[in-house]
Amino acid sequence: MGKPVNTPKRTRREQAAATRERMIRAAIEVFTEAGYVGARMSDIATRAGVAVQTVYFTFHTKAELLQACFDHAVLGPDRLPPMEQPFIADLTTAASGGAALSAFVRGNTAILTRVAAIKEVAESAPHEPDAAAVVERTERLRREGLAQIVDLIAERWGLRSGVDAAEATDLLLMLSSSGPYLTLRRYGWSDEKYATWLAGTLTRDLLA
Repeated sequence: MGKPVNTPKRTRREQAAATRERMIRAAIEVFTEAGYVGARMSDIATRAGVAVQTVYFTFHTKAELLQACFDHAVLGPDRLPPMEQPFIADLTTAASGGAALSAFVRGNTAILTRVAAIKEVAESAPHEPDAAAVVERTERLRREGLAQIVDLIAERWGLRSGVDAAEATDLLLMLSSSGPYLTLRRYGWSDEKYATWLAGTLTRDLLA
């Protein structure tokens, strides 16, 4: 018989990070199933296999946990902010405006596959101030990022006549949001079909 393989023990920090990840994944499931109002911290704790005190110790409130779910979905597996993700490099080095928008759509669609469901949960509870604040913060950050993309496109390739940077940001924000994505997915559209449509629409509506 061979010698047993000794796997290195995880550090306390690694264990804490793994537990946090497990709680966030459990929260996304419970939020999606029960909605923001119906989700209970105790249910999330049970799903994650931890004591409810651990959930409260880590996130303090249900709103903070909702925000953590948003951030987890947006950052993706590489834990990178949107403006530091690889599609931004592809966008900035694109040879044409159409190619730049296609790069944006690829990256944005990847984010939507992770974030759309949890965003829908938050938006379904507008009467809950904490949930509404999470949506407001997330949309503000998203608008700031998209405004940077519009400025880059306007400088390098120009915007369509009659559309200024503010209007282009509005259009980009609306067309690339989770609402159209989820609606078309419910109609049976694949992510590929959605991305093709969005790239074409943005090219037509934004570029000179």
